[in-house]
Amino acid sequence: MDPALLHSLLEANCSLALAEELLLDGWGPPLDPEGPYSYCNTTLDQIGTCWPRSAAGALVERPCPEYFNGVKYDTTRNAYRECLENGTWASKINYSQCEPILDDKQRKYDLHYRIALVVNYLGHCVSVAALVAAFLLFLTLRSIRCLRNVIHWNLITTFILRNVMWFLLQLIDHEVHESNEVWCRCITTIFNYFVVTNFFWMFVEGCYLHTAIVMTYSTERLRKWLFLFIGWCIPCPIIIAWAIGKFYYENEQCWFGKEPGDLVDYIYQGPIILVLLINFVFLFNIVRILMTKLRASTTSETIQYRKAVKATLVLLPLLGITYMLFFVNPGEDDLSQIVFIYFNSFLQSFQGFFVSVFYCFFNGEVRSAMRKRWHRWQDHHSLRVPVARAMSIPTSPTRISFHSIKQTATV
Repeated sequence: MDPALLHSLLEANCSLALAEELLLDGWGPPLDPEGPYSYCNTTLDQIGTCWPRSAAGALVERPCPEYFNGVKYDTTRNAYRECLENGTWASKINYSQCEPILDDKQRKYDLHYRIALVVNYLGHCVSVAALVAAFLLFLTLRSIRCLRNVIHWNLITTFILRNVMWFLLQLIDHEVHESNEVWCRCITTIFNYFVVTNFFWMFVEGCYLHTAIVMTYSTERLRKWLFLFIGWCIPCPIIIAWAIGKFYYENEQCWFGKEPGDLVDYIYQGPIILVLLINFVFLFNIVRILMTKLRASTTSETIQYRKAVKATLVLLPLLGITYMLFFVNPGEDDLSQIVFIYFNSFLQSFQGFFVSVFYCFFNGEVRSAMRKRWHRWQDHHSLRVPVARAMSIPTSPTRISFHSIKQTATV
């Protein structure tokens, strides 16, 4: 059936239902129009609430819907909508007073979801702080700008942009989400672009490590522009294709909030799953080579396995393998669902923190460069002796730093 015809029939049914309701209530005299814009016509909103013919400038209230998206709501509460002075309904509808009626199980899940949301906010805040600090370190320490650290730097940048866009998405209220504003769709598109770039830079990390360790290819012959193209440019046509699909087939709810597994969303989720699977193969090969090299060393077997496990755990967040756990159905039992909620929230929100810690703060090159800069700063300030003091005590020894003494003693 034609959607326009179906909507007209629904509005007609809405008008009849309202007329019957008003007659039973014993009110509803006809409006006395004084001009062309003295009232708003009866209409049906996207949720299915009937809004009666009302005087211009009036704030109209209607009972909350009994059911929406399979959830039962308290119909004793009201939703509000304004009939504007020009005789049109306001696009923004206030459903903030409508609350779902939850049973004990739903209340328990609602509590866990609220706690998980707090974990999400906390994790994203901690991650952004750590990522910004790591970004600034890579920006200021020019001496460590080899290709490997440039790749780390770009990955950290995508995490920052992705987390910032996540916070912007949380600011979008329900009314804007339902009205499908253009700027809201743009925010969702940009967020998904940074999500895809984030995974593609994880793929770049995997390519670099696999090339250097497994293929034993000289990293000096690798081209930075190729990695930049893979990380920043390839996601562009993917997201453009996704946006076109959303515009023509699912142009609603700011292009966000659909159930996982939506067909249009696979336009960008498919490439993400593909690069994660490739990174999983990279991880397997890298750990296999590391184990082979460790067995050839003279260290004990326990230490060898410990090093292999440590390397694997460090590589998991870098290559995005932890995200593969989210494709696994946790099962129908309550415990599995609750564990999945917290596990998902923790890993998704804190991954930026772990990446910045392992690949910047624990990075030997970064720490060495920071120590050198700190010692230079100490030397510079410890050798700045006032001229007057130097003239008054010409025989005093030159003031040097503790770092210089350590270097002399070492020599």
